Amino acid sequence: MLAEAMTALAAAGGTAVVQAAGTDVWTGFRQQVAGWFGRGGNAQRESVELERLDQTASALEAADPGQVERARLRQEASWEAWFIAFLEGLDDAQREQAASELRALLEQPAPQAGVSAGQGGIAAGRDVNVKAEQGSIAAAVLNGGASIGTPSQPDPSQG
Repeated sequence: MLAEAMTALAAAGGTAVVQAAGTDVWTGFRQQVAGWFGRGGNAQRESVELERLDQTASALEAADPGQVERARLRQEASWEAWFIAFLEGLDDAQREQAASELRALLEQPAPQAGVSAGQGGIAAGRDVNVKAEQGSIAAAVLNGGASIGTPSQPDPSQG
């Protein structure tokens, strides 16, 4: 049985996999995770993990809009269990080394959860301003919260 800290680390690993899937960091992150599982030298294990990671990304991408959160939770739980099983299979010294490496991997800047867009879309984890000028049309689809207020006046030096 893993210590509480290791279990929390495994949960963080599962969350990170799901948050990274489909983002700009996915390609590099999936390679690093597969390398972690391969322990830096087991190419066959890395290949198996790359396939598993790709299956996760595909499952999240294919989820119906109303089922995205459920799919994310299911994938997080699956990856948490997978990290736990892997760590449990190591001896104490290997487990400590693997945990240290996983912590370092997870400390890298993570993408904003839930911020992704399909082809032709735009996604942002912060403010986006949509406006029309000179008779053009502006349109936006909002998924999440919004605030409406009087915009701030630009600094006169900005034009």
